Amino acid sequence: MRNYETMFSLQGKKALIAGASRGIGLAIAQAAAAHGAHAVLAARSTAALEREAAALAAQGYSAAALALDIADPDSVDKAAEACSDADILVNVAGTNIRKRFEDYTAEEYERIMQTNLHGIVRLTRNLGKRMIARGAGGKIVNIGSLMSLLGLPHLSIYAMTKSALAGLTRALAAEWAEHGIQVNCIAPGFILTDLNRAMWQPPAMAEWLKGAQPNPRLGVPDDIAGLAVFLSSPAADYITGQVIASDGGYTTTARWPFAP
Repeated sequence: MRNYETMFSLQGKKALIAGASRGIGLAIAQAAAAHGAHAVLAARSTAALEREAAALAAQGYSAAALALDIADPDSVDKAAEACSDADILVNVAGTNIRKRFEDYTAEEYERIMQTNLHGIVRLTRNLGKRMIARGAGGKIVNIGSLMSLLGLPHLSIYAMTKSALAGLTRALAAEWAEHGIQVNCIAPGFILTDLNRAMWQPPAMAEWLKGAQPNPRLGVPDDIAGLAVFLSSPAADYITGQVIASDGGYTTTARWPFAP
């Protein structure tokens, strides 16, 4: 019989959160640590990571900082080696440039693809191989986007990377299931972070959101962190290959002015 007291626990697990210096990644690292995991906060901003890891340790949680530039293959390989015994991998790292498709430069295209896709693929392959070799299973949680599920203008290159993460999620879930590894993808909705704060400043954006989704508020990183912890826990052992939106209902509902 399942132990219901521990089914949501990450006790005894090591979780590598790639892209954990702020925003969604930091919230996931904090939540993972609070649920018992040894949280490894990885990103380029080592000073910020060490500060956040120290804050978690001061609360009695287990955490460490790890330098990782997801766009640098050597850095990815070193991070994978340093965290080779990770039970959980959460891929959060990403960037975005919003502009018309025809206006992207070759350099911008390569930077988005390397950060949002190629580096994540390399890290997932490196750690996945180690999970398979250890034979103890594992959890991989990719942070996709609404662009994993639908299209919005001026996000074409970003959408390509996030759609690819959704496809990778499904393929790896099928391929690695025999090794006890579950692979899932979270598609955050409109989550307010430093990357998009300026975009949401115009009042017209808030008015549009009220008419576009049933929960009219912007999301916050904690709205994603709980789902990431759940998908990393034993409670989600039978969930794999899913792209799960946390979006206030944006992708599954519509609003209209009719009232009976």
